[in-house]
Amino acid sequence: CLSREKLKHQRKKEIKQQHGSFIVSMPGILVLVLYIYEPKRQSHLQLAQNKTMGQPPGPWTLPVIGSLHHIAGQLPHRALRDIARRYGWPVMLLHLGEVPTLVVSSRSGAREVMKTHDAAFASRPLSSTVRVLTNGGRDIIFAPYGDHWRMMRRIAVTELLTARRVLSFRAIREQEVAAMLRAIAAGGEEVDMRTRLSAMVADSTVRAVMGDRCRDRDVFLREVDRANELGRGFNLADLWPSSRLLVWASGAVRRAEECRDAVFGILDGIIVEHLERMDGVGDDDQDLIDVLLRIQKDGGSGLDMDSLKAVIFDIFAAGSETSSTTLEWIMAELVKNPKVMHRVTTEVRQAFGAGGTVVEEQLANLVPYLQLVIRETLRLHTPLPLLLPRECREEAGCRVLGYDVPQGTQVLVNAWALSRDERYWPDAPEEFRPERFEKSEVDFRGADFELLPFGSGRRICPGLAFGLANVELALASLLLHFDWEAPGLDDPAGFDMTEAFGVTTRRKNGLVLRPVLRVPLPGV
Repeated sequence: CLSREKLKHQRKKEIKQQHGSFIVSMPGILVLVLYIYEPKRQSHLQLAQNKTMGQPPGPWTLPVIGSLHHIAGQLPHRALRDIARRYGWPVMLLHLGEVPTLVVSSRSGAREVMKTHDAAFASRPLSSTVRVLTNGGRDIIFAPYGDHWRMMRRIAVTELLTARRVLSFRAIREQEVAAMLRAIAAGGEEVDMRTRLSAMVADSTVRAVMGDRCRDRDVFLREVDRANELGRGFNLADLWPSSRLLVWASGAVRRAEECRDAVFGILDGIIVEHLERMDGVGDDDQDLIDVLLRIQKDGGSGLDMDSLKAVIFDIFAAGSETSSTTLEWIMAELVKNPKVMHRVTTEVRQAFGAGGTVVEEQLANLVPYLQLVIRETLRLHTPLPLLLPRECREEAGCRVLGYDVPQGTQVLVNAWALSRDERYWPDAPEEFRPERFEKSEVDFRGADFELLPFGSGRRICPGLAFGLANVELALASLLLHFDWEAPGLDDPAGFDMTEAFGVTTRRKNGLVLRPVLRVPLPGV
């Protein structure tokens, strides 16, 4: 008995250490689901299997688990790209458990989903865990398409995340970047860049949203990370939502409730503090909570307190993770490509070396190559490789590339596959070459469907400018003041770039670099 318990414990430990891939224990799922799966409320699945419709092609399926065996043990975006490429399918239909899922792997298919039929695919599916985390879709990111979403989107683009508002947080960004640089300079010979970058972005976001450092910052950010993990859609509760027993057995919904309650509890205290000092805050000194409370006080918007807290949750969940992950990938690619590192570092130092500090508003004009480096990183390392899921909301269904897509079908656009497709990127698409954009008009703001790091159409990320501001200033400052090298790396071309599966696609093994100070830090 003791031996069996020890083996069981060891096996659990090994599974937890499998960070580099999406792991599904197929025998375990088969045994579990075949015995306790409830064959109820499957009308949406039966509709998706209606053979009288001109459905998209798809790989062969198994009972109960559907198509899951095709992606088990692999990173989902890579597995789905390989299937589409193997059979030449621009769109394909899979069944992830009982969830019918259209996967789009072509530029023309992405254009139809996100432009031609944008309204038909403008809603998002609410999985069991996401429904809990967002209080039934009261936020911006996952709100079902309708009046509430329109109201929340309008608040985001006209009040919260405007260019003027993002500019108003420049002093915060400069202070947090300066703090990061001092920590790096004092940190010894080797620096864990993931820790430094994550802390800088998180603290910048906390101060922009809350106006000051949060007493419960670490707990708050830990719960946000938990929420991101729970909401990525690959747990029993989300793959078999009609089975009450599976939803209960997975524990994911219960953990989501605990996570939401912890985050919202912290926000309740912060909101009370803001309400007490609200009348003494001028427009120029408002943080994002102040802005939301003012909108609520003015009335007419329909913004309730649950929606207010859900929006704040969104900004942290979506903004912090993507910005820090992008910065980490940029630094990794520069270490791997010394010629690119040399060129972009030279441009930054020519522009700002004499002054000893980066001036944010001059970045775009004085260091154009920096923008190309960021764009190329977003192409190769799309923060959300499958974007966020959409859902067909038309009762009669919709047609994509001539195929019928029934109402309720989940839609995933494989943006990672599009940005590495040789049909659209003929010049070595798997290589890091910022120069490819020097004579190219392709941009990442949603008009070019071969490059969609922030999505497109009605559901494009409203926080694009907010996230990029954190990336640009931090990157330019790191390059101005330090040279960078990887300890023990003899051949840069062999630098480890292995991905890990998560809500964003991070490096599997983190990023430890050695900084060499070249331009003195101001005030040090």
